[in-house]
Amino acid sequence: MRWLSNLFEFVGKVGLFSLRVVVDAFGPPFEFAQLGRQLVEVGNKSLALIIVSGFALGAVMTLHTRSTLVMFGATAMIPAVQAVSFFVEIGPLVAGLLLAGRVGSGIGAVLANMRASEQIDAIESLSIDSFKYLVVPRVLACVIALPLLTLFMDFAGLLGGFFSEELSSHIGATLYLNRAFDYLQWANFIAPTLKTAVFGFIIGSVSSYFGYTTDKGAQGVGEAATNSVVLSSLLIIVADVLLIKCIFFLFPDTAI
Repeated sequence: MRWLSNLFEFVGKVGLFSLRVVVDAFGPPFEFAQLGRQLVEVGNKSLALIIVSGFALGAVMTLHTRSTLVMFGATAMIPAVQAVSFFVEIGPLVAGLLLAGRVGSGIGAVLANMRASEQIDAIESLSIDSFKYLVVPRVLACVIALPLLTLFMDFAGLLGGFFSEELSSHIGATLYLNRAFDYLQWANFIAPTLKTAVFGFIIGSVSSYFGYTTDKGAQGVGEAATNSVVLSSLLIIVADVLLIKCIFFLFPDTAI
């Protein structure tokens, strides 16, 4: 049962670490300059990956959807199926997993390298709270940036679906958009999009934990990057299941 004891100990440490992030985020001093730099790192530098991935995924999904719906004579439903699937589930989940891979590994590696090279100790020697200066801005940047990146992925997927469908059926953009939003209201994807803020908190907190608390020197840098991606992705999938249940329970009339 040693492994079970270690598991509970690890969960407790991560939980306390995340709680400290929440508490410190609402207390001064506020590191706005550092937050701005992290928003550029997390949001701006991830935008191209998100848009290209969303566009490609939207185009491929439309091709597969068309091959199925054409057997039932329901090709007119392709835009609606594309929009509902992307805005409600695929966009938020894929954006979260992509950010976990690109940003999570970076946060874990950077903080672990700073710990190994004693840069964090140097910051603390200047009477600067290294946790508040290094960890909190990174977590907040993930929380703020991921919902916005999800919107870019959603609309990139819709655009990719349109181009794919236009090549097959020469459908007009206006007709495609009208059909896409026939069965989708704004309330349908507000909650699914906002749940990505939770994904962002998971990515930022878990990645920062592995990087900030490492004690294995240079070896810990690689381990922190790997563990950050693996655990963040796993927790995002688990959180997605739980949050979907919560959305259906709290918004039964608008959840699809």
